[in-house]
Amino acid sequence: MRKNYRSAFFSQEPFVQEIRAWNESYEKETGRKRRFFCFTMGCQMNAHDSEKIVGMLTEMGYEPTTSEEEADFVIYNTCCIRENAEQKVYGKLGWLSHLKRRNPYLIIALCGCMVQQDSVLEKLKKSYAYVDLVFGTHNLYRLPALLETYLNTGEPVWDIWQESKEIVEDMPSTRGRAFQASVNIMYGCNNFCTYCIVPYVRGRERSRSMADILEEVRRLAEDGVKEILFLGQNVNSYGKTLTPPVPFATLLREAAKIDGIERIRFMTSHPKDLSDELIAAMAETKKVCHYLHLPIQSGSSRILKAMNRRYTKQQYLDLVDRLRAAIPDIFLSTDIIVGFPGETEEDFEETLDVVRRVGYATAFTFLYSKRTGTPAAVMENQVDEETAHQRFDRLLAELNPRIHDLHESLVGQVLDVLVEEESRQGQGMVSGRTEQNTLVHFAAGPESIGQIVPVRLTQNKTFYFIGERI
Repeated sequence: MRKNYRSAFFSQEPFVQEIRAWNESYEKETGRKRRFFCFTMGCQMNAHDSEKIVGMLTEMGYEPTTSEEEADFVIYNTCCIRENAEQKVYGKLGWLSHLKRRNPYLIIALCGCMVQQDSVLEKLKKSYAYVDLVFGTHNLYRLPALLETYLNTGEPVWDIWQESKEIVEDMPSTRGRAFQASVNIMYGCNNFCTYCIVPYVRGRERSRSMADILEEVRRLAEDGVKEILFLGQNVNSYGKTLTPPVPFATLLREAAKIDGIERIRFMTSHPKDLSDELIAAMAETKKVCHYLHLPIQSGSSRILKAMNRRYTKQQYLDLVDRLRAAIPDIFLSTDIIVGFPGETEEDFEETLDVVRRVGYATAFTFLYSKRTGTPAAVMENQVDEETAHQRFDRLLAELNPRIHDLHESLVGQVLDVLVEEESRQGQGMVSGRTEQNTLVHFAAGPESIGQIVPVRLTQNKTFYFIGERI
C-alpha cells in the first residue's frame, strides 16, 4: 500500500496517525485489535469505494471481521438505485440498535449514495439517532477526520456535501484480489436519465487526469495486478471535462502499453457516447477484453425518449452492427427495465425484438422501481404491478434460451481463463473468467489462482461453463 499521500488525502494523515496510536494503545491493554465490519451495497463504484474505506480503516489500526457482533466499528456503504436497497439498510440499522445497547462503545457509520438524499437524512435523524457517523459520496476521503471528531466529542458527526469538484488521489485501498484492481477514471454523471437518481447523489461528471490514472495503473502492475477494470458512471464520456479533452480511446491505448497488465475491462458504457474511435481502440488493442456492457434499457424509441437516453432503437442496433463488424467475437451484456411509466404492449415487444436481434451474452433485468426525486416517479400511466411482472417473466423466457444458445457455440473451444478463486462447485475446482467475461469452473489447484491458463469448455450450463485445463 502506498504511503506517499498527496492531494487532499495528505490532510488526513494526522488523523490517521492519532487514531492508529489510540488503537495501538487499546491493543497493548487488551491483547486484541479493534475490529471493523464493512458492508457494501450497489454497484462496482461502491465496491471500489469500500476498498478505500477498508484501506483507511486498516491504516488507522483496525482489523476486519466478518460479523457485526464482533465489530467495534460497523460501516454500511449504501445504495439508493432501488427502494428495497434502502429498506434493507433500515432493517440492518434496527438490528444494530440492539448491539449498540449491549455495547455503547460500538461505532455505527453510514456512507454512500443513500445518505445524499434529504428525505433519508430526515428519517435517520428522527428514527436512527444512534448512528454515529454519516457522510456521503463526495467526502469519502475525510473518514479519518470525521472519526477523530467523533472520538474527541462523543457527539454524532454528520457531514454531507452536495458536490465536490476536487478529485482526491492516492487514497489507501485494500483489494479483494491481488491480481485484479478497479480504477476510477471519472466520477459523477451528466446524463440525467429520468428514472435514475445517480446524478443527484454522485454529482456532475469529473474526469481524473490521464497522467494520474496511468501512474496508478503502473503502481498496480508493479504490485502484481494483471487485470484492471476502469470505472465510471459513463466511461465513454471520459475526458470531456479535461483541458484539453482526452478521448477514452486514448486512455485505453496508453494503459495497454504498461508492462504487467494483461487485461483491461471497463464499465459502464452509455450508447450515445460510444464512438467509432473507441470501437477501433477495442479492436486494435490486444489487452482490451472483447466484452462490453452496453445498456439498452428499452427497445422502444418512444420509451427511450421518455427515459432521456438520447438514442433510438435503430441507433443502438446500428452501434451493435459496427461493434460486431470490428470485433466479431465480442460478447455484449445489457440492462433492461420492464414496466417503465407509459410502457405499452407494443413498446415491450420492441424490447423483445432487440433481445432477438442482438443476442446478448447476459442481461441484468429490472422491474421499474420509483425513485423519489426523479422525473419518472411522477410520470402518468404507471404500469400496474401484475402487467409488469408478466412482461418480466416473458423477457426472461426470451433471454435465457438465447443466452444458452450463444454459449453453446463455445463448447469445445479452448479459451484463456484468469483463475479468480476456489470454486463452490466442489473440492479441487477453481473458477475464473474468459476474456469475454464468461464464468468457467474446472479442476485445478489453488496455486493456479491469479494465473491465466488455457481451458477447454466442455459443458454449457447457460450462465457458466464446466471446463478442463489444457
